[in-house]
Amino acid sequence: MVSWILTVKTKNIREYVSLSVKWMMYWIIFALFTTAETFTDIFLPWLPFYYELKMAFVLWLLCPYTRGAGLLYRRFVHPTLARNEKEIDSCIVQAKERSCEAVLRFGRRGLNMAAMAAVQAAAKVRPPPIP
Repeated sequence: MVSWILTVKTKNIREYVSLSVKWMMYWIIFALFTTAETFTDIFLPWLPFYYELKMAFVLWLLCPYTRGAGLLYRRFVHPTLARNEKEIDSCIVQAKERSCEAVLRFGRRGLNMAAMAAVQAAAKVRPPPIP
């Protein structure tokens, strides 16, 4: 934490970017670990020292001396992302197009439901009695 404060205070851009990249690599690896943990927590908690190993792994990822997150990111995640970059980009474009279509479709459906509810509510209203 102190290194972040000193970096921002001295406005050393190169050091600031370096720290940002390290934390970005950590959070990407941690997100993958958390995703894998969802499944391993179902099947592997019976293993001896399972939770201790998980905790040691997270500490290894965080430790600035071992640079575990950077090692895993550079060795596995980055090459995989670089190899599949075009497919990932096309999936993102498709997701954007589909999301716009879905928003429009659900918006129309919601407006139709609101109009039908208003018509039904208006049909249920009785005219006031004439005095």
